[in-house]
Amino acid sequence: MKETKLNLAILQMDIQAGSPDANFARLEQLLEQAAALTPKPDLVMFPEMWNTGYALEEIEALADENGERTKALIADYSRRHGIHVLAGSIAEKRQDGVYNTAYAFDREGRLQAEYSKMHLFRLMDEEKHLLAGDAPGTLELDGLPAAAMICYDIRFPELARRLALGGAKLLLVPAEWPNPRLHHWRTLLMARAIENQMYVVACNRTGVSGSTSFFGHSMVIDPWGEIVAEADDQETILQATIDLALVDEVRTRIPVFEDRRPSLYQD
Repeated sequence: MKETKLNLAILQMDIQAGSPDANFARLEQLLEQAAALTPKPDLVMFPEMWNTGYALEEIEALADENGERTKALIADYSRRHGIHVLAGSIAEKRQDGVYNTAYAFDREGRLQAEYSKMHLFRLMDEEKHLLAGDAPGTLELDGLPAAAMICYDIRFPELARRLALGGAKLLLVPAEWPNPRLHHWRTLLMARAIENQMYVVACNRTGVSGSTSFFGHSMVIDPWGEIVAEADDQETILQATIDLALVDEVRTRIPVFEDRRPSLYQD
């Protein structure tokens, strides 16, 4: 029988806008701390745009060329420690521009999936400096179906539902979600978990960038919408253990997917 339990380590870190070297150095420290935790994590994840922060005016110069620096670091870490990693998301420079991209690495250090943020956040001028992705982020953890969305994406329930219908039992959400919208953050994450009857694991940053402050409150939410673990507003590693078998139990108890009537939802 396939093991369905996963030990999580969520790296709620501060990010220095415009300072990739400082952010890589801090991330490496936190990664090694996570690898030494008990229980040893099966999955480590960290926040959105952790390599550059929202230094969007300089993003062309700061972004990781094809994600090469990030990929080298995380592939080595995953392979050495035998840990899955959702590498937050980074500013990734490609030939046609800069994307906000998340990478998923397996325990052998192989890049198994990547996802570029579909919905760009106008309140932080993302659409002026970044290009949007156009494919959903699906991945597997030891054969268990999972998916990724990034920050603002959680305001779009259609995307989360598509991922759930595709089989995802775990939704991973790296973010830089700022004050004063803590209530929105918590409510939206719980709603995505309840309506799709799946685990939601969200990693937010903390600290201050310019005039914007970030409240942390990384969260692990079960398929009933109950909070399994939640951080405060300080830099920390949030730990939790989840059992994806609960997803099947909840979906059997309340058969939302069987009771859908999609033909009635179309315009």
